[in-house]
Amino acid sequence: MTKTEEFQELRPLLFSIAYRILGSVTEAEDAVQETWLRYQASPGQPASAKAFLSTVVTRISIDVLRSARVQREEYAGPWLPEPLLTDPYQDPARSAELADSLSMAALLLLERLTPLERAVFVLREVFAFGFPEIASAVGRSEAACHQLAVRARRHMGAGRARFEADRKDREELAERFFGAFREGDVDGLADLLAADVHMIGDSGGKAPRWQPLVHGAENVAEVLATFVPLVARGGGTVESQQVNGQPGAIFRDRDGHVLSIWALDVLDGHIQAIHTVNNPDKLEHLGPVANAWATLHKATQPRHPPE
Repeated sequence: MTKTEEFQELRPLLFSIAYRILGSVTEAEDAVQETWLRYQASPGQPASAKAFLSTVVTRISIDVLRSARVQREEYAGPWLPEPLLTDPYQDPARSAELADSLSMAALLLLERLTPLERAVFVLREVFAFGFPEIASAVGRSEAACHQLAVRARRHMGAGRARFEADRKDREELAERFFGAFREGDVDGLADLLAADVHMIGDSGGKAPRWQPLVHGAENVAEVLATFVPLVARGGGTVESQQVNGQPGAIFRDRDGHVLSIWALDVLDGHIQAIHTVNNPDKLEHLGPVANAWATLHKATQPRHPPE
């Protein structure tokens, strides 16, 4: 098998590793491309293309994450990962771990870890790499990697919510939620919210948004009551879609351009969290992006009756 063939075969795995370390589609794609360039330039053929390429993409991702952390600390408002609609890497033996590690909630928990802890956790807990492989990938001893893994599991376990495992139930509840949204049924939306629901909006200062973090069913329902009629008046559509392995939706303007991505966390038959990505820079990989400010302006203009 040629280098090109080996790389193409492993590309889905490399992207999935990079995305979970970085939380960014564009940065993960860049890391994978840089991995290919280094692989292409490397002399000879490694004994294991998977081990070589996984090491390269992990080290590139760690370096990128270290500099990205500074930018995220200066980010305008809450930071959320770039939404991913489809994970290119599939492994039936690891399907539960892959899906769980992809959710917005899990990726936000991963932000609490150091870059090294995050890389070790992703390689070990998500992709089941052995500690010799992990040690080679991150440039640390196996003993050190064991310690990093223990610390990472402790941090992740302390903050991880237990979401329902039944995908069908989650998807049915999400469809009821977005169905009520399309119909303008605010009471129907409110009935599906958990008492302690929270809503997080990431605009990066580049799109309209509500308060940075909205807590409680009553407050979230008020936000939804304001937003629902604006979508209808603007001629927008709500398209149900899996987002980061969780039920969600794409909001589009009347021209079909992407306005926002919503992802829902479901717990005990109610919506526990709503994550909305509105920053246009984080939506560009999904297709043409709408001008959210212009769309909001049109939707809030008074309607004049025909003469």
